[in-house]
Amino acid sequence: MKYLGFIGFLLASLAYGDQGEEHPWLESLDPGEGYKESGARLIRLDFGLNPLERFNGKEKILLISVHGSQSEGYEWIYPLQRLDTKKSATFFYRWNDSKCYLNSAEKLNSYLSEAMRNLPELEKVVLIGHSYGGVLVTSMVETWNNHLPAEIHSIAGPIGSKFYRGGCNYSPPGHISDKVVFYQWRTQHHLDAAFKGLKKDPQNLTLKGSKVTRLPESYRGRRLGHNWSISWVADELGPLN
Repeated sequence: MKYLGFIGFLLASLAYGDQGEEHPWLESLDPGEGYKESGARLIRLDFGLNPLERFNGKEKILLISVHGSQSEGYEWIYPLQRLDTKKSATFFYRWNDSKCYLNSAEKLNSYLSEAMRNLPELEKVVLIGHSYGGVLVTSMVETWNNHLPAEIHSIAGPIGSKFYRGGCNYSPPGHISDKVVFYQWRTQHHLDAAFKGLKKDPQNLTLKGSKVTRLPESYRGRRLGHNWSISWVADELGPLN
């Protein structure tokens, strides 16, 4: 979705606008047997900030989900339905995760500014990034300069050490902005298929003031690995109020 398209989409979503039944509205997504198909609908969205529900302009919380590398979308369905409330304006940020995260982080910040202008009763922003998306949102921890406070959550994000990817270098943040509360949600290194082959756990970031939680080994009777981590965190946070 191009930038101007996003503005029109957001305004159309206000006051119960309708973008058609093909759009993956959050209420239409199936976290059960149809989770793969629902995930495919979600990940087919255009690049940009995509609203997942119709707004009335009175929402208090701006909830932004940022997917990881090669996401199939399905890992977000239950978590977003679990977190969403009447007080939240819920969005899914589609970005080109095969390239450097920096350009997409800058675009996201522009989208956020526009959303905050069009949703005047917002009180805070909640950014949740998974895997490489955790890197993207973590890059905003020390540069956050918007007027609203933010909760920034990195889930199973390789945010703890420098690396080169997609044409750019990543360096962990050195401090947390005064308007940010930063959460690190770390999977068990030896159980996470994305990280268990690495000698050191890339999730480990020592950053003064951050809130760190190590996830358990199992969730709902199964191994708690990379993708299930978002659902565990959503249950821990509960509906946003």
